[in-house]
Amino acid sequence: MKHYLSITDLGDLETAVREAISLKKNPYAFEKLGKQKTICLLFFNNSLRTRLSTQKAAANLGLNVMVMNFGTEGWQLEYNDGTIMDEGKSEHIREAAQVVSQYADIIAIRAFAGLLDKEEDEAEIVLNGFKKFASIPIVNMESSVAHPLQALADAITLHEHCQMERPKVVLSWAPHPKALPHAVANSFISMMQLQKAEFVIANPIGYDLNPEITKDCQIVHDQERALENANLVYVKNWSSYANYGRVLHQNPAWMMTKEKLGAAKFMHCLPVRRNVVVNDTVLNSDQSLVIAQANNRTWAAQLVIKRILESLK
Repeated sequence: MKHYLSITDLGDLETAVREAISLKKNPYAFEKLGKQKTICLLFFNNSLRTRLSTQKAAANLGLNVMVMNFGTEGWQLEYNDGTIMDEGKSEHIREAAQVVSQYADIIAIRAFAGLLDKEEDEAEIVLNGFKKFASIPIVNMESSVAHPLQALADAITLHEHCQMERPKVVLSWAPHPKALPHAVANSFISMMQLQKAEFVIANPIGYDLNPEITKDCQIVHDQERALENANLVYVKNWSSYANYGRVLHQNPAWMMTKEKLGAAKFMHCLPVRRNVVVNDTVLNSDQSLVIAQANNRTWAAQLVIKRILESLK
């Protein structure tokens, strides 16, 4: 595997999940694989689980880890060719990507959507800029439109906690005071399209996601109807796609409660706003899988980095 930019880069998902679970059982089995190699983690946005789990995964594989936060530590980058750089941006992606490639063997990047310009976000200028000009593999630690490490962790969690032959899985929108990107929802949908499950997306009118990503998915605008007989419910907020980046409303009626959840398991990528997105009674219950999901972020990252290291031999 040369790069990890999308969940589909894994090939067969079931094989990848089983391999990740085997790493979970024996974390140091491949600790010599990364010996005398370095991974550079570049953060253009804040992180807790992604940073710590990826660092831990890399360490389990014997890698040296370098971390840089571009918001406070790096030069502001220019991505367009032909620009006269006489304002705030001090370095061009062409030089930056080539320089980092000399210092590391793998680059992992986290760069969120700006939610101001749909075309610019979908062009993935940070991720694709590094992919174009770097000479080493790139790992997506969440980009403008995708979070494939989270999606793999979610697939591992599903395998461990929902082993029915064909479960009903619901992805439900929830209210949030801020405009949030679509990346987690997009990658969860892409992952679920590879599963043997009844999959339903529930969101209010006006919050339908990119139709290119949700094609062939069942989309329901009535949350209670969507939740009927659900076995697992994944809750996530996202801003409008049609009215790009806008919060059309913060309908509190869409908050997940114990009554709505019924007997289903609950998933969320974290961080989560208690009693806005989901009620305390859900998060504090045995039905919540959010801590298990967070734990599986390590094994998702370790599987991805392991496969990339194997490709470097």
